[in-house]
Amino acid sequence: MSLPPEKASELKQIIHQQLLKMDVHGRIREVLAETIREELAPEHQQLSTEDLIKALRQRGIIDDVIKELKFVTDVTENERTSAPKPSTHFVEREPPVLKKTNIDPTRRYLYLQVLGGKAFLEHLQEPEPLPGQICSTFTLCLHFRNQRFRSKPVPCACEPDFHDGFLLEVHKESLGDGSKMVDATTMLSICDPVHIVLIKTDTFGETTLVASYFLEWRSVLAAENGITNVAVELLGVGTESKVSVGVLNIRLEMYPQLSKTLSPEVTNTQFGLERQKTAEKERLFLVYAKQWWREYLQIRPTHNSRLVKIFAQDENGVNHPVCSYIRPLRAGRLLDTPRQAARFVSVLGYERAPVIGGGGGKQEQWCTLLAFLCRNKGDCEDHANLLCSLLLGFGLEAFVCVGTKAKGVPHTWVMTCGTDGAIIFWESLTGHRYVHRPINPDDPPIVQQPKPLYPYRTIGCIFNHQKFFGNCQPSDAVEVCVFDLHDESKWKPMSGEAIKSVCSPGATSSVLPFPPLCASSVDAAVASNEIELQLRILVSEHRKDLGLSTVWDDHLSYLLSPALAAYELERTTSVSAGNEEFQDAVRRAVPDGHTFKGFPIHFVYRNARRAFATCLRSPFCEEIICCRGDQVRLAVRVRVFTYPESACAVWIMFACKYRSVL
Repeated sequence: MSLPPEKASELKQIIHQQLLKMDVHGRIREVLAETIREELAPEHQQLSTEDLIKALRQRGIIDDVIKELKFVTDVTENERTSAPKPSTHFVEREPPVLKKTNIDPTRRYLYLQVLGGKAFLEHLQEPEPLPGQICSTFTLCLHFRNQRFRSKPVPCACEPDFHDGFLLEVHKESLGDGSKMVDATTMLSICDPVHIVLIKTDTFGETTLVASYFLEWRSVLAAENGITNVAVELLGVGTESKVSVGVLNIRLEMYPQLSKTLSPEVTNTQFGLERQKTAEKERLFLVYAKQWWREYLQIRPTHNSRLVKIFAQDENGVNHPVCSYIRPLRAGRLLDTPRQAARFVSVLGYERAPVIGGGGGKQEQWCTLLAFLCRNKGDCEDHANLLCSLLLGFGLEAFVCVGTKAKGVPHTWVMTCGTDGAIIFWESLTGHRYVHRPINPDDPPIVQQPKPLYPYRTIGCIFNHQKFFGNCQPSDAVEVCVFDLHDESKWKPMSGEAIKSVCSPGATSSVLPFPPLCASSVDAAVASNEIELQLRILVSEHRKDLGLSTVWDDHLSYLLSPALAAYELERTTSVSAGNEEFQDAVRRAVPDGHTFKGFPIHFVYRNARRAFATCLRSPFCEEIICCRGDQVRLAVRVRVFTYPESACAVWIMFACKYRSVL
């Protein structure tokens, strides 16, 4: 393989820098002097190149250089421009490419290395993956003080081969630029943990949350040389939150090295004080919540059956006040409007928390934001919490509503209150918006009442990051609810100070961390082309099995693009546009006496085979794919719309034109 001249010179430069870094030239001079002294007679002091290389090899210097010249590909999600290869394909490992990291010498860093895993007993029987074989993978996702990292995927095994390093910046925002180089005492007051989430991706690309762990990193402040090794036992999630799933070997190191380390007694005392302070605040809030609940029940005995949720369990089975799952979240340049935020949340996958065994019961599990985003799917509560946080970030007064849908199924959705009193419901699973106009049950029958279009039946409580209200109106039916939140006869509020004591950032060491959103790593054009090509192959094979030939019309396929763009625009903005041009173009492309049929369909995953199987279940789509007639021409167009966190809206349109034979 020949390299272009600019790449060759770049490679030479990297090797030269590495040799300088390892002081290889100095070591070669030492070996040279030693070899001349030991192995050559004084009368002829001449060495050949072969002699020198042999001496270097014997002393292991060449091996050291080769080892150090590992090239590590740790390209971040944002930097991928070409089509990312599926992480589930494992071929012979290429030498990784060394990615340079800009280190500010005036700042303090925590270098966290994951040096492999062990005792992942669920994968004890899994064989070694063969080169090129598709297999399930583990990926670690980390979050620390507004910084996010992702490990390279490794094959699932009893001892997964994790070997990744993450450089975490440690700084104190509140002290300004003068505190860039924080000392050990200041760092001891930074109680943010490193949140580690382990995700398993199966051979079909489906993700599963395996473990969620909060790592206390400050033990490194009392370690000799500023280096410590810890074995982290990961526990399962949900119903398995007490069961060990495996152990990670982690090495923590401070950069630059601390001039003065703390004593273990100091760090342990600090941890003890933080736990004590957190426990006391949580105890006081629990006492207040119990008193609030007693008062709420005394208003009306039927309140006992209303869905008033004050606490919720996270993926580790730990109870938190529901208000701590919400925080104003700004998406930077990734999302431009509240409606686009609603669209983004709706294309994240929906999956109820898994329950072992039958009974039809719903497993209670509100995921932390990092676990939800890394898995790319979650329950309706996860979607509602994220949407509410984003709408608050856009400056709206938003609340999460807890209530029921038809047939009494528990559900959560989002509500915004306008400055003019307008109440809008946002369905986080679909992105739909509904205007709420209450029905007055005291009106005479002749008065025309608004017909509700939303699917919600009852509402028990609403909350955001600062407020909590219990519904104490005579009926909890949504259609008759009046959302005058200042009227305490209709909505019983909780104390804002009590909520703030346990839910505001930094209030306690157990407050849930909120990671920033990441840009998509999916190249929309490449993903669209790949899915379209796979669908063409699947359609051709399907028609071949039916004894039909397949002729593709590329021009007609291209003409379907505006329709797909219009469908996505309508989902995002509720505005339909461009339909006239699409219809006109299709009329021009379909000759007189020919029939045109089209079938659009929408998915939130990029698995072409799964999408094709779903399409065939629709009689309209099957009619197009299996079209018989004279001069049949088929068309298919795929358009992938990317959103933050690599979430995708995938629109597919199948079409055909054929000559009508009566």
